Amino acid sequence: MNSKTVYIVFGVSGSGKTTVGKALAKTLDIPFYDADDFHTEANVKKMSDGIPLNDNDRGPWLNILATHIRDWHQAEGAVLACSALKQKYRNVLQSIDDHYVKWIFLETTYEVILDRIEARQGHFFKKELLASQFETIEKPKRGISIDASYSIKNIMAQIKLKLNIQKSQFGLIGLGVMGKNLAKNILSKKISLSVYNRQIEGKEVDVAKHFVNEQSSNVNVLGFDDLSSFVSSIAQPRTIMIMVNSGKPIDMVIEALLPLLSKEDCLIDGGNSYYKKTSEREKKLLKHGIYFLGTGISGGEEGALKGPSIMPGGGKKAYDRAGKFLEAIAAKDKKNNPCCAYIGPEGSGHYVKMVHNGIEYGEMQLLAETYHLLRFYCNKTPEQISEIFESWRSNDKDGFLLEITADILRKKEGEQFLIDIILDKAGQKGTGGWSTADALELGASVSTISEAVMTRNLSGMKSQRVIASDAYQLVQTRITENEVDFIISLEKAFYAASIINHTIGFDLLTQASQEYDWNLQMSEIARVWTNGCIIRSDLMERISSLLVNANTTSLLLFPEIITIMKANIVALKNITSTAITNGYSLPVISAALNYFLTYTSAQCSANMIQAQRDYFGAHTYQRVDKTLTEYFHTNWKN
Repeated sequence: MNSKTVYIVFGVSGSGKTTVGKALAKTLDIPFYDADDFHTEANVKKMSDGIPLNDNDRGPWLNILATHIRDWHQAEGAVLACSALKQKYRNVLQSIDDHYVKWIFLETTYEVILDRIEARQGHFFKKELLASQFETIEKPKRGISIDASYSIKNIMAQIKLKLNIQKSQFGLIGLGVMGKNLAKNILSKKISLSVYNRQIEGKEVDVAKHFVNEQSSNVNVLGFDDLSSFVSSIAQPRTIMIMVNSGKPIDMVIEALLPLLSKEDCLIDGGNSYYKKTSEREKKLLKHGIYFLGTGISGGEEGALKGPSIMPGGGKKAYDRAGKFLEAIAAKDKKNNPCCAYIGPEGSGHYVKMVHNGIEYGEMQLLAETYHLLRFYCNKTPEQISEIFESWRSNDKDGFLLEITADILRKKEGEQFLIDIILDKAGQKGTGGWSTADALELGASVSTISEAVMTRNLSGMKSQRVIASDAYQLVQTRITENEVDFIISLEKAFYAASIINHTIGFDLLTQASQEYDWNLQMSEIARVWTNGCIIRSDLMERISSLLVNANTTSLLLFPEIITIMKANIVALKNITSTAITNGYSLPVISAALNYFLTYTSAQCSANMIQAQRDYFGAHTYQRVDKTLTEYFHTNWKN
């Protein structure tokens, strides 16, 4: 800024001209002047008596100010707080070249100013004059307008932004629960931030403004409900994270942003988007010279606030641009490295998040089945089950999901455990189903993940389940002896099933990496999942270490895992058998066992499947006594 510039802060009385003017003068290290100090005694007396000034009164006063403005310009510049309500008054004050006068209009409402004036004491301006000021004020055609209803810190941030004294380092669109907490996280890392949220009457009104006001102690945040102003507020090349619902909403935001962006700006989709759509969006944006990262974020509300696990995928140049921000807000692993890493090209970041959620589905159902057995087969109270789970946590089986399940089981509503009054009907957002669908496309087996998805679907048939239960009246028996041994076996079965579920997830990632040529680094993915995300656990720490020098090896083939599985597989078999015999369904636990038994069988039942396929469809088959390049067909009726 030119050191001889005169900044005129204007608006109605009570809009904050003096406060803002002094703050601006301090920022720019130039003198501050209040136009009220230059009024004649006659003018001050009239206003004190509640009599509005007329143009004859203002003429000499404006001429005096114009003279001083010329003098301040010749010296070191200045900041002047002045009402300057009409354009003709501002024309008088514009006594030097337009380039050297910067007009700053503090715009607000009658109601806001009335509240402020009623709270002021000892000022000669009376509230009765306020109406005349609002009748007189003419909005300026030049200069900048600032929303004066914000805090002084935010007003100053707006001024710095619009005068190009300061721009934000990062932008965030969408202030839902996750977006708001991520914004707070970003600000806690001393990153200056612009936030935008749409305006919908009666539903989403002044969301960005309210968020900024909540951060009144933070000068690094600007709030917008105008997309163009939001984009202009961010330093180029811009980095903008979009936190809106996946699907059409993300496409609508991108379409609205495109005309406002510049080449080499970078967009980040932080929602749960389908990876194929992410790849399409990246290709489209690259045609416009815009970088794009499809970024999986896990950790829920708390993770977003304190540090989530972050999985960015897309062009390496995009990550080079935005990675520093993502790494800054991510959780930290045991070595204090960010739980964020460049995953790979195209939609790989969202794919990895999709598989994370698939593993999560399996783990949640595994814990639900384990709880159900303890609750109804072993007749344990929720509090007792919580204590059992807490004991497992200290046996190298700790994890976020086990921890929160133990917490859930202690929660009461009055004298009743809350878990006992929650309807047994589970919802889902689709990512588990996407994992299942993509596995089918790749020809991969995801038994535990797909069974967890199907079990949620089956839980949704609540009314039919009630009817069927009444119709069949099947008996679920309870344990009668060896309860301690059963619980010990259940812990082993739980651990074995969890290992199998994780194996299935990582095997799917390996297969996708090969199919799509992504070169995913499994150890890094596991490391990113050691903190911040929903499936963080002791087991994930172990998996990260195992995969360091064996990127494509299945977890079930590591000697360490083989030893663990051998020590626990009998328990998994016994628990599955006992539960089903006594009338308790174990969809994921039994799926894990069936997967393992098939995986470890040199001879399985698939030869019969091939014979059947060849019988009715002439699909051919291979033979164990011939080379694998030969295929055969048989006329099975002759």
